[in-house]
Amino acid sequence: MDKTAAPLAVPPSLLLCALVYGGMAVLAGVIGAKLADVGTWPLIGRMTVESGIFAFLLLIVLSSTVSELHGAPVARQLVKFGFAPLILSMVLIRVVIDWVPPAPIWGNQAAFALILGQGARMQFAGLCSYGLSQLLNVAVFARLAGQGMGRTLLVRAWVASMLSQVVDTVIFITLSFWGVAGGDGQPLPLGQMMGSQIVAKLVLSTVMVPALVWLAVRLGRRMDRVSTHLPASPRA
Repeated sequence: MDKTAAPLAVPPSLLLCALVYGGMAVLAGVIGAKLADVGTWPLIGRMTVESGIFAFLLLIVLSSTVSELHGAPVARQLVKFGFAPLILSMVLIRVVIDWVPPAPIWGNQAAFALILGQGARMQFAGLCSYGLSQLLNVAVFARLAGQGMGRTLLVRAWVASMLSQVVDTVIFITLSFWGVAGGDGQPLPLGQMMGSQIVAKLVLSTVMVPALVWLAVRLGRRMDRVSTHLPASPRA
C-alpha cells in the first residue's frame, strides 16, 4: 500500500471557494428581494439597498481569493461557471412558480411568487451585471498585482471591489428600469437610484471586502499546505 504524500487533484481552497461561490450566486438573487435599511448618512439621508449586496460582496471576496491563490485564468473560469447555478436556479424558480401547483393546505403561493419571481427583464439585467462586474473584479485585481502591487493585497481587493460594484449597479439599474415609469407616470430617477446604491455599496465594500479577502487568502493557503501532507489514496 503506497502512502506517499501526493497533492489533491483540486486544491481544497479552490474546491471550497467554488462550492461557496455557486451558493452565493444563487442566494444573491433570492435575498435581493428584501430592501435593507442601512441607516441615515450625513449629506445623503436615509439609505436603502437590496439585501443581495451582502451575497454579492462575498462573490467578490471569493473571486479575488481564487485569483490570488490560483491565478486570474482560474478565477475567470469560476465566474463563467457561476452562470450555471444562477441560470438553473432562475429556471427552476419559474417552473415551481408557474407549473407546480400549490398544495390545497398551503396558502402562500402569492407571497412566494412575489418574493422569488423576478421578471425576465430583471433576470437578464442580473446576469449581465453579474458577469461583467465579476470579470472586471478579477481583471483589475490581477492587473494591479502585475503592476508591482503584489504585496498590497488589501489595496488591490479594495480597488477591484469598488470598481466592480459601480459597474454592477449601473448595468443592473439601467437594464432593469430604463424607460420604466413610476407611480406619478414619470420615468424613474435612475441617476438618484444609482447614486444612493453606489454610495452604500462603496462604503460596505471598504468596510468588508479587504479584510475578508485577506482572511480568505490566509485560510486558503493554510488549507492547501495541509493537503500536501495528506497520505495518498491506497493503491494495490
